[in-house]
Formats: sequence, structure tokens, C-alpha cells
Amino acid sequence: MTPEELLKRLDAPLSLRKKVGYVALTLVGLAGSGLIVLLWATEPGLPPRTMVAFAVLVAIGLCWAAFGGWAVTRRTPMFAQDRVVAGWLGLGAWLLFTVGALVITTLRHKLAPSLVVAVLALGVLAIANLRTARRRRAALLRRKEELSQPRGR
Repeated sequence: MTPEELLKRLDAPLSLRKKVGYVALTLVGLAGSGLIVLLWATEPGLPPRTMVAFAVLVAIGLCWAAFGGWAVTRRTPMFAQDRVVAGWLGLGAWLLFTVGALVITTLRHKLAPSLVVAVLALGVLAIANLRTARRRRAALLRRKEELSQPRGR
């Protein structure tokens, strides 16, 4: 494969498979948020912390839906930018979960070891995912730059 052919492949927009995946992500985010809103609306007298948890879950679902919509509507090559944005969203969702878990744990004056394990495992996964996405994007951009250089000699 020549450098020109490889550059054309790198400059291509999202594949059909990725587009379908992002449309599915958008629909799942919207459906999840919608179901939580319906549950919230049909249950009067929920405790305040449950309402806050529902609001956070709705926000997370809407963020994933917005991300899927953004990725599908992009007409330019992303060079794994979608993966980096997804990594940041995952990290943000983990941070919200962690803060919520800390608040609930503080209010109950009881720390469950399983919660600590879950928070730590999800945090490691979120950080590793973001780090991998950033490395992948940097490698793609470096490769594009290398291929874009005029071949001299």
C-alpha cells in the first residue's frame, strides 16, 4: 500500500459499522434517560438522594446520547478523537459515581468494602481507557504526519 493510499484511508469518515454503533449508543442513552425520567415522574415522594441519583443518571445518559449524535454527524476524519472523548466521558461518569458513593457512605457512616473495590476497579478501568485512547490518537496523528511528509532523496 502506498503512502497516498494509506492517507486516503486515514482521511475517510466513520465506517458504517462505527456509525451504527454510535446510533445505537445514542438510542440507548436516550432510552435509559427517558426510562429514568418516567420512573422519577411516576414515583412521588422519593427521598432527596434518590432524586439526585436519578438526575445524575439522566445527565450521564444524555451525555452519552449527545456524544453518539456528535460522532455520527462528524463529516471529517477523527483520528480516534471519538475514543478520547468517550474516555473523558467515562472518567467523568466514574467521578460522579465516586462522589455520589462518598456522599452516601458519609451519610450512612458505614463503608462497605465491596463499594471500595467497585469504585477502585471502575476508576482503574476509566483511566486505562482514556490513556489508551490518547495514545492511539497520538500514534495515528504521528503516522499521518509521517505519511504527509514529502518523500525526498
